[in-house]
Amino acid sequence: METTEVRRAVAAAMSVASELDLAVDDAIVLSDSNRLVVRLMPCDTVARVAPMTHFASAEQEVELVRQLAQTDSPVAPLESRVESRVFVHDGFKVTLWASFEAVQSPMLPPEEYAQALADLHAGLREIEVTTPHFMDRVAEIQRDVASRDVTPDLADADRALLANTLHDLGRSIVNRHGAVQLLHGEPHPMNILTTKNGPLFIDFENTARGPVEYDLAWVPNEVSQHYPDADQVLVGDCRGLVLAIVAAHRWSLNDQHPSGRQSGVAFLHVLRQGPPWPALDDVTW
Repeated sequence: METTEVRRAVAAAMSVASELDLAVDDAIVLSDSNRLVVRLMPCDTVARVAPMTHFASAEQEVELVRQLAQTDSPVAPLESRVESRVFVHDGFKVTLWASFEAVQSPMLPPEEYAQALADLHAGLREIEVTTPHFMDRVAEIQRDVASRDVTPDLADADRALLANTLHDLGRSIVNRHGAVQLLHGEPHPMNILTTKNGPLFIDFENTARGPVEYDLAWVPNEVSQHYPDADQVLVGDCRGLVLAIVAAHRWSLNDQHPSGRQSGVAFLHVLRQGPPWPALDDVTW
């Protein structure tokens, strides 16, 4: 977010929490990308704040997590001291979440990460939430790649590379006819917390339906290798697709990821090299 928008978003989060009788006199920014994540103190609540025009449905995310919490799935729950819903203030949508202290330890062991994701997938199979197919997201990315208004700085050769990769790998994945279920959508390491309560997934704004291998394409290679009964060939195709999705985002005119074009160049370089596709965390810039 722009600096002025960040200030307004923080103020909106603090106002919403105060109106709900949570004690708030400070806000610590935890993440600033397409939506803002702040820790409100001293009530120790995490607020996620997005503009009303944000692409993802905050209402859907709240409903999905509310249902998942009833299945004992490894998810960070909503703030229990207030109503589980989306709050609107000053042009922003605000959701409030329980805060967890991260455990100061090395990276989550791959086998534990894989088991947590398998447990999450089991919970997702138990609930009913209307979400798009992951190929609907691919179609949106394809439109962005084709639009010089959305991705004005893409060179013609790179635009063609992204378009062909998205088309060919998307078709290959669909043609494998893998089992489809509700997915997290982006269960990469930044979206899993290591806590005293065990690993907990956060950020379900990109949830979709598709094969579990699509979720595995977002995690480190060692994690996907420990996931039970995964089709590793399908994981490979999904990795290439995910690399193209992320690359396209980095070249979008409205992208606000901190890594910016530097990572966009790096992802295009990896795509030019072709398969076998690396995991997201193996791409450096």
